[in-house]
Amino acid sequence: MENYSIVLFILAIMIVLSALADKVRVPYPILLITAGIAIGFIPTLPNIELNPDVIFLIFLPPMLYDAAFNISFQDFKTNINTIGTLAISLVFITASGIAVVAHYVIPGMSWPLSFVLGAILSATDAVAAISITKGLGLSHKTNTILEGESLVNDASALVAYRFAVAAVTGTAFVFWKASLEFVFMMAGGALTGVVMGAVLAFILKRVHQNQLVTISFMLLMPFITYLVAEEFHVSGVIAVVILGLAISRFSHKVFPEHLKKQSRNFWDVIIFLLNGLIFIIIGLQYPYVVKHIDKTQILPYLGYAFLITIVALLLRMIRVFLQQINLEQAFRKKKGRITEHALLDAKTSLIISWSGMRGIVSLAIAIGLPATLQDDSAFPQRDAIIFISVAVVLFTLLGQGLTLPLVVRFLNGKQPAGTAVAARK
Repeated sequence: MENYSIVLFILAIMIVLSALADKVRVPYPILLITAGIAIGFIPTLPNIELNPDVIFLIFLPPMLYDAAFNISFQDFKTNINTIGTLAISLVFITASGIAVVAHYVIPGMSWPLSFVLGAILSATDAVAAISITKGLGLSHKTNTILEGESLVNDASALVAYRFAVAAVTGTAFVFWKASLEFVFMMAGGALTGVVMGAVLAFILKRVHQNQLVTISFMLLMPFITYLVAEEFHVSGVIAVVILGLAISRFSHKVFPEHLKKQSRNFWDVIIFLLNGLIFIIIGLQYPYVVKHIDKTQILPYLGYAFLITIVALLLRMIRVFLQQINLEQAFRKKKGRITEHALLDAKTSLIISWSGMRGIVSLAIAIGLPATLQDDSAFPQRDAIIFISVAVVLFTLLGQGLTLPLVVRFLNGKQPAGTAVAARK
């Protein structure tokens, strides 16, 4: 009953602060994270330990499914080159860059441990970026790229993390085997998503006249798809994404307008609650991890986290602006299928770069670090890795989160009026 009361208390705080955010004109994720940190320091509050399995099973499937369901497939296809670059190559570049900094700056960080930290912080969280920039008039292209990146980059980060942890435990790393397994996990996840999408479409064709049954099946299937994919040791993230894309195309042909509206209202409430809980949970974890750190190490670790935040931001900016140049060159030389609509301008590149915040997936991976190795010895530097990871998540959400709206408004203000209006269309 005590835990039940705490959950109700957190939900109530989340709803009140979300309403307050509109009044004070502060992005609601920032208020929720701050509230989570404050709540976590309440002396009488029991330790709220985050279970990574709960995050991956309860939070990820519905949020990935909703994002994939609502993204424009045509726009996703148009910007697939940029989305793939950010979601795959940038993830591994960021993991490597952070690993180099961690190895040479943080005492006691071996190469395998450094790559574990890099893998944890390699993927960005577009949920935070979209939540913070909501209502700021971002172009449809920017939203599509950010959401598309978040649909795929979690899978890349989880693969990188898996091999990094294996290296810590002494398992030999073979590049061609790792590459083959990565392809297998991605392809297997996509195939699972296609099969489960066909199964759901078959069911919905026969029950779509019953609105409650239809919406219930659509709510249930992301969880089932994720579990099936993980059972076959392929990417549950990719499976859910493909499921969402497939059912989105199917629903436009079969679902009547009133069913689409009712389904949309239902999912809006679900995603609102999940988003709010995620940001409060992120805040709650900071007081929890502080208790496991030597007090003399807190300031140095915060300094390392800040440095890693800057390095990750610079790597993202460099890669995004290089992508802008590459797209322009490919378009001029008519290489590949790059269309004019896929090109990036400086404003879009800067906003995408500044939107590289870390979030709940990084937090869940960090908390989920094994406590012991195969020989029952303690996982080296575990508390340090978790603390630095949580600090980087908070630095990106609070730092970039507070400044991102200012960056967007500044860029919009610098544009001619006609351009700003066109960007909102």
